Amino acid sequence: MATTEEETLKSSRSSGPGRLIIAVYAVFALAATARAGFQIATKFSEAPVAYSLSAFAAVVYILAAVSLAKAGPRWFWTSVLAVSVEMVGVLTVGAVTLASSAALPDDTVWSAFGRGYGFVPLVLPIVGLWWLYYNRSDRERR
Repeated sequence: MATTEEETLKSSRSSGPGRLIIAVYAVFALAATARAGFQIATKFSEAPVAYSLSAFAAVVYILAAVSLAKAGPRWFWTSVLAVSVEMVGVLTVGAVTLASSAALPDDTVWSAFGRGYGFVPLVLPIVGLWWLYYNRSDRERR
């Protein structure tokens, strides 16, 4: 059973704008999973690195969506880790794809900083990290 502090934390992180952030992560989890599944099942040999990155992005989005919806310090730090990995991934893959279009012969969710998804993959981790920072509990401030 959750403690009162965990219940309060969950309601603050997963209510209002937090609910929208979780919903966007859930949509991206579904989209990235479907994309990666299709790419890997139908044409993996054409661009194995790109399609593996799509699958990795899907796992990151799933972990972020689930951990953002859960209460408690472990879930908070799991969220921080998942959203931080997303930020590093989108910046790295975005920079690589802009520097050399031949580096990844097919697009991923994070290619060109998420241009194919309206740059949401670039903005989402910024918003997610801000939301986590803004809604951290006293135990998470340490």
